[in-house]
Amino acid sequence: MTDETSALFDNLERYRDLGCAIAYYRKRKHLTQEQLADKIGVSRQHVSAIEAPNMVHAISLEVVYNIATVLEIEPYVLFKFDPEK
Repeated sequence: MTDETSALFDNLERYRDLGCAIAYYRKRKHLTQEQLADKIGVSRQHVSAIEAPNMVHAISLEVVYNIATVLEIEPYVLFKFDPEK
């Protein structure tokens, strides 16, 4: 990937917002990271890495869909989340 392409596809903020959204809706359901991880079949460390605001951790759509199902929300809600509100 060239520097120009890297700049074009800098998704750091998107991953950070997605992680914030997951943490926000997880807490609203009174779930710990470990409980969410158990329900979607991943490790607690994986959920922690997804939610960590200072890390860019790629996440598959499969995991996003599973998280949304457990949190009883539509997946698009996670992508539209605005941490400023």
